[in-house]
This record gives sequence, C-alpha cells and structure tokens, in this order.
Amino acid sequence: MLLPDDFKANSKIKVNNHLFNRENLPSHFKFKEYCPQVFRNLRERFGIDDQDFQVSLTRSPPQYEGEGSDRRFLLSWDRTLVVKEISSEDVADVHSLLSHYHQYVVQCHGNTLLPQFLGMFRTGVDSEERYVLAMRNMFSHRLPVHRKYDLKGSLVSREASDKEKGKDLPTLKDMDFLNKNERVYVGEEAKREFLEKLKRDVEFLVQLKIMDYSLLLGIHEVPRAEEEDEPEDDDGGDDGTAGLYGASPEGLGIAGDFGAHRALGPGDFDSRVDVYAVRSQGGPCCEVYFMGLIDILTQYDAKKKAAHAAKTVKHGAGAEISTVHPEQYAKRFLDFITNIFA
Repeated sequence: MLLPDDFKANSKIKVNNHLFNRENLPSHFKFKEYCPQVFRNLRERFGIDDQDFQVSLTRSPPQYEGEGSDRRFLLSWDRTLVVKEISSEDVADVHSLLSHYHQYVVQCHGNTLLPQFLGMFRTGVDSEERYVLAMRNMFSHRLPVHRKYDLKGSLVSREASDKEKGKDLPTLKDMDFLNKNERVYVGEEAKREFLEKLKRDVEFLVQLKIMDYSLLLGIHEVPRAEEEDEPEDDDGGDDGTAGLYGASPEGLGIAGDFGAHRALGPGDFDSRVDVYAVRSQGGPCCEVYFMGLIDILTQYDAKKKAAHAAKTVKHGAGAEISTVHPEQYAKRFLDFITNIFA
C-alpha cells in the first residue's frame, strides 16, 4: 500500500570522485529519484518488470532519434522507453498530478491512452543539473513509423512549418491531416473501444483542468516496410531490438515463451509491448496505427487565460484556437478525433 508520504519521497546518490580515472569521470555526480515507490507501483500496473526497466534505461546510453529530432527526447537503446528532458516546473507539475494519475491508473487497471510515466529523475554532473521523465515509447520498438501527426483539434496555426516538413519524419498537424485527406481505418469494434478509452481519459484531464494535450498518431505502412526490409545477416547482429528479446528476454515484462521477434510477420506486434498499437481494417493499405495522448501537464492557469484572451482578440471569438477552457478544449478535441476514423 502506498502512503501519502510516498508521493513526496525521493532517494539520492552523491559521488565525489577526486582520484579514480579523473580524466574521464566527473569530479561530482548526483542522482535523485523522485517518488520511487510510486513509480515502481506504476510500472507494475503497466506490466513492466523492474529489472527490465533498469536494463532498458541503463545498459547503453539513450540516443536522439534521427536528424533534426527534438533534442529533449531520447530513446532507450532497445527503443522501448522515451526519456524526456523536462524543466523544474514540469517536475512540480508531475508531483501535483501524480496522486490523481496513480489513482486513475489503478481504477482503469492500467488500460489507458495517457502517457505511461515510469520514473522521474534529476541528474547532476559537476555543476550541471537536468531533470528527466521516463515513459513507455508510444511507438513500436520494432515497426518503424512512416507518417506522424500531432492532433489537437485546433485549426489556427496548426500546420507544420516548411522546416519541419523537410525532416525525414516530420511531425505534421491538424491542417496537414485534413489537407492530405488522411483517414484512420480500423474496425467498428476497435474504433468503439478506442473512443471509449479516449473519452474516459479526457474526462479525467478535464477534472484536473488540464488542456493543450494532443493525440500522437504514428502510422506504419506494412508494404513499404516490406520493401525497405533488407535480408538479415546470419551473424546475429543487433538490429536495435535485442533489448527486448536478447539480453532482456522478458522485455518489459513479456514472458520469454512469446518467442523471438524474427518469428513475427510483417506488421505483426505484441499488444503486451505495443500497447498503443491498432491494426488497420478495411483501408486501402495495410497499416498499423500507434495512438496515445501526450503533453498532459498543462493546466488552465493565469498564463493560459491571458493567452486565450489575446488569441480571441486576434482571431475572433469563434476561431478554432488551441488555448480555450478545458471543457471546451475537450469537446472540440473529441469531436475532431472521432472524425479522423473512416
């Protein structure tokens, strides 16, 4: 059982190194883990084995993904975790949210589209400190994403810049989605389950006066992946997924009897790992969709109220701006997301 003090607790390590390997190691190193018991409990409820989490996080350094990627986001070496650099204000926001978030995860048995917060840390090397939040990767460790959208349900200033569109995998927005006539093709049952889950999650965010969140949509094109897939070498070289089925056989809590990833066919995924994945049904192309909620730390405070007033003056009271009251934001968001399905 978690106690109220667990939501305020932390554990610290401090190392002063004056002698050993001074040329390569920092003279001072500090590490702080926030609310360790709470996050351990959350990992358990999300079906993530503690040892696998530590291996994913620490066996090799996390890496930035791709050229021109957001430098606040790192991927763990086995691609199962996202490590996001956050501000001290974000740390305070997570602390204020954490007890409500934990209670909600318990109530829905971990079956949610919200980000899966798995650990929050502060690292200090010499005099430089950074805060990071570890989350489950919403995309697959195995299936590459070919198109990516950040959808808020707002149409004002919601088109990717030319610079963004020049990237290998640009993050496109609402207007881009509409202009490309994109649709999400899933069966009626999958659509119903997804929207029920989404509405429940959004109601939770409204209760906490949270807004400005997005639906992150990643699309894996199965035929394109088959074309791009090169024959694997027989030397057993690491293809970036060894962390799940190699050195860490249970891989984020997956039972070892699931079998190696090489036994999976094109577009196949294991729903115990790729918890945000849905296979297409009835569309023009065989695809896998990854859909989850992101950026859930923004509350409707004084700054947001001021931004809303300024944007209303600029664009008019009826404009589809992103800065609106949480209830209004939620309704517009749900209406838009409901209509992305074919």
